[in-house]
Amino acid sequence: TRLPELEQTAAQMLEGRAPVLVADSVASVRLGEPPLGVLQLFFEAGAEPVNGTTGLLAAFGVRAAQALRSSDTLEETEAELERTRALVAVIGQAIAQLSLSHTLETAVDRIAELLRVERVAVYLREGGRLQPVAGRGLVGPHARVAEMLLALALGPYRGRQALIVPAAESVEMLSGVRGELAESGIEGVLAVPLLAHEAVIGLLAVYPPARRTFDENEVALMSALAAQLAVAVENARLHEEAKRLGSRLEEALRSERQSARQLRAQYEISRSFTHSLSLDATLDAVTRTVVETLGIDAAVMRLPDGRGEVLETRSVYLADPKLEALRAVLSPDQPATPPPVRRLLRSGEPLVLDRKSAAELPGQELLVPFLERGATSVVIPVATPTEALAILTLVSLDPARPLRGEVVDAALSLAGQAALAIDNARLYQQQKSFSDMMQRSLLPRSEPELDGLDIGTVYESSARVDVGGDLFDFLALPDGRLAVVLGDVTGHGIEAAADMAMAKFVFRSLAREHPEPDDFLASANEVVTSEIGFGKFITLVYVLVDADAGEVACANAGHPPPRLVGRDGTIADFPSRGLALGIDPGQTYEEVRVPFEVGAALVLYTDGIVEQRRDKEMYGTERLDQVLVRGGALPAKQLARAIVADCRAFGSGDLADDCAVVVIKRV
Repeated sequence: TRLPELEQTAAQMLEGRAPVLVADSVASVRLGEPPLGVLQLFFEAGAEPVNGTTGLLAAFGVRAAQALRSSDTLEETEAELERTRALVAVIGQAIAQLSLSHTLETAVDRIAELLRVERVAVYLREGGRLQPVAGRGLVGPHARVAEMLLALALGPYRGRQALIVPAAESVEMLSGVRGELAESGIEGVLAVPLLAHEAVIGLLAVYPPARRTFDENEVALMSALAAQLAVAVENARLHEEAKRLGSRLEEALRSERQSARQLRAQYEISRSFTHSLSLDATLDAVTRTVVETLGIDAAVMRLPDGRGEVLETRSVYLADPKLEALRAVLSPDQPATPPPVRRLLRSGEPLVLDRKSAAELPGQELLVPFLERGATSVVIPVATPTEALAILTLVSLDPARPLRGEVVDAALSLAGQAALAIDNARLYQQQKSFSDMMQRSLLPRSEPELDGLDIGTVYESSARVDVGGDLFDFLALPDGRLAVVLGDVTGHGIEAAADMAMAKFVFRSLAREHPEPDDFLASANEVVTSEIGFGKFITLVYVLVDADAGEVACANAGHPPPRLVGRDGTIADFPSRGLALGIDPGQTYEEVRVPFEVGAALVLYTDGIVEQRRDKEMYGTERLDQVLVRGGALPAKQLARAIVADCRAFGSGDLADDCAVVVIKRV
């Protein structure tokens, strides 16, 4: 019967400042400051605390609050410790086993245990599709569901820590896989893409019962496990590939009675080649690895020039800085046309130099004084079955370590590996050149010249060997308005360039009949969805500029929103949003119209700008806006250049991805 009265007293204690209140045989003690709560003690009549003991009760209240807070901190620490143990378990399994299957099974078991779920799966991309490689509690076509989840995570949900779907059946964007959801028994989803070197290699997914919620610690755990799992998967794949390569090499070396030293050299040089597909980097890797693994003093790689008349020195590696004087002897180019050189290239056989052969072989005569003092040297053609690519010259100055027998055999084996690597790097750069040329051929050769508008564009390809799929285009409509499109095709290389061509065709063929932004994107999405490859999509922003009316209309398909710079320096973006083209054939798009005053600038850009990185830090829209504020008064072309220059400077001079910027100013 006294409960309401006691609750009122407790509320007063929480609002007041008194540490202890004694009334009607009840002592109410405030727990800490700020208070965690109130402790009420009941006494028999006449036994209530007196002034001498209320101080003890107040001290007890403080101690009790400290104990409760310590308990909460302990629980948080234990949760963090459990997450750390989970990460250590996955990493430890990967290190101990270096086995992909063991790593994945360990991760699945730990996730199921920590998140208290029955259904967990890991999917890896194989042949362009997600394949389930580890899991528990799942049946049916859940891989098809995972494909859609990955598309959502990389599209409309991009940038989030995790994709969380409490009730999958009610999500409209999953309507295309409702049958698979039901057949697989999937009700809810917590999923994180697996990323390795910024490339998507798979998906980690948990399928809880419907309406199951996850707190931020559980989501953080899932994200951290996904990051570590991606690294472990990549390392395990590399290790298994290295083991397969090692087995093949070991069998070949055994049949040829080659030593374990040769096998190690093969492995070391193969590992060096995986670091880069740049031709110069590959040549440097060859000379360095040959010197280090064979224990010699110097190696020189020479390649024929474009006309085949000169063997140009492309890489020199010395085992010790004290040998730097030897560089001047080894660095000169050599003629490629004299008969002895042609015979060497045709034969494919190594030539062990002595004083006579070195004097007769053009370009090698500078080695004669060293050979007279006991040094040894061998010249090895580097060739594929159809073409001589280079010559590799090896030098050992120590008479006790001559270039003979097994060392030359090992060098020959390395030269074979080097030929493949050089050929691959050369072909890859040719592909880049072709793709880059194709990509640039699909971009406008010049900006349109329209009354009332100043237009500037900049496109720069990345520092990577392959190229991306950035595109932009303009189309002057019969009514005087200007249609502008800017987008990004998934993937890199020739396939991306081909998809760019499709996107440009879609723009040119549809913009006149469907000029309004929302109508254009809906029509374009139907075409792209039916034509683009599975698992691929195109992000695209479409704007319609009416210089006479002073208005811009915009619709967006999953692309970074344009920035509108007012003549007073204020910056706004377009709030329109929509799913990328090629994912959902029934997608509709929101259209936004805003005034476009004289002096204002409209800035369109690809994600290569805002996602440029310096260590773990991204360039982001805040830095972009700072450039726009500083350069708002610049002409359109100069402002576009300033944006790319600032982005490049942020990345220490290199661009991690292709960058395209379009600036339209009303003048």
